[in-house]
Amino acid sequence: MQTLEEIQAQITALGKIDSFGTKKEIKYLPEILSDSERILGLTSGFLDGNTWLIVCTNKRLVFVDKGLIYGLKQLEMPLEKISSIEQKMGLMMGSITVSAGSSKMQIDNVLKEFVKPFVAVVNQARDALKAAQTPVLQASQPIDVVSQLERLAALKTQGILTEEEFQGQKRKMLGL
Repeated sequence: MQTLEEIQAQITALGKIDSFGTKKEIKYLPEILSDSERILGLTSGFLDGNTWLIVCTNKRLVFVDKGLIYGLKQLEMPLEKISSIEQKMGLMMGSITVSAGSSKMQIDNVLKEFVKPFVAVVNQARDALKAAQTPVLQASQPIDVVSQLERLAALKTQGILTEEEFQGQKRKMLGL
């Protein structure tokens, strides 16, 4: 479990953030975040009539509301489930709407200067997660070309392919 000091260090490293009215929520982050999660961005805004802390980690969006006297509300959206994130700007405030399938979360009264940076962080985190999940081409591809060339050479040796057909197929495989 991460300590409050570790989490506060991650928040400080973010630079300028909006955590207005969410100091109680920040204190609960050690209980909410796993050791493998890193805070990439955070902001505050209104959701269901209360001030919520919205945290983007490398795995999910976490919405936290610590009650005035007691209670804790926590909602989350895994990054891979987020289908879109929208932003609206007003004169001084903005809103962020996060869609995941049929559910939508709209965070209102986000300070205007923090809307775009937070949306950008969420999009970058989603892209990074997708890139990490995309399988990398194996080094077996060049081996396949070599084995195909060997098969073509065998067909030429057996007289099934002419020299011209062999050379044409070889150029195609090598991209020449």
